[in-house]
Amino acid sequence: MYIVVDDRILVTEGYQSLFTGEGVPSIGFSPSRFQEWVEDTPADHIKNVEAFLLGDCEGRASFPMMIRRRSQAPVIAMNEATSLEKTLELFAAGVDDVVRKPVHVREILARVHAMRRRTDKRRSTDDEINRGDITVYFDGRDPDVGGKVMMLPRRERRILEFMMRNRGRWVTKSQVFNAVYGLFDAEVDEAVVESHVSKLRKKLRARLGHDPIDSKRYLGYTIL
Repeated sequence: MYIVVDDRILVTEGYQSLFTGEGVPSIGFSPSRFQEWVEDTPADHIKNVEAFLLGDCEGRASFPMMIRRRSQAPVIAMNEATSLEKTLELFAAGVDDVVRKPVHVREILARVHAMRRRTDKRRSTDDEINRGDITVYFDGRDPDVGGKVMMLPRRERRILEFMMRNRGRWVTKSQVFNAVYGLFDAEVDEAVVESHVSKLRKKLRARLGHDPIDSKRYLGYTIL
């Protein structure tokens, strides 16, 4: 999940559309609404955020410190024009990177992956995760399953990536839904999650000869 903050609806909706085109969930906020969200959102939702993108809006310099109290996800500022003074002020405020608009969402994704690769010591690499016969990538490629590329629909691929990121832990249907569709969908449709996971499990079982995903009532799913 990517969070975009800007006081112009045209900007936030535009980036939401572009991220959707890349199969990445996102949500846009005005500055005032964003501050409320950071303060009020439960921790298990905050941890699903992969990066915060801050447009050139009022109060932006105070956002990095506010974010750091709840999340360690990368914070990227997006500037309308090049200004050394403004760039230095943003880095001093605590952002992790500064880019000039227009910037393609693929470049943003690549920058975030690079930052996470350098800072997340729990993973050997953030570009890929390997678990037995399954390797998932976070650059848009389909996973390798049983030594061969397995082409998956976008949402099934996102579910597999999310489960692999959380390997060894149980993830609820709500967490899976939020990771794929966004944190602020009005209602979690468990039937949709069950359908996507069922199709994914069938494909993995056919390729591997066993089901690598375990499920338990009330707990959700985990990769074995």
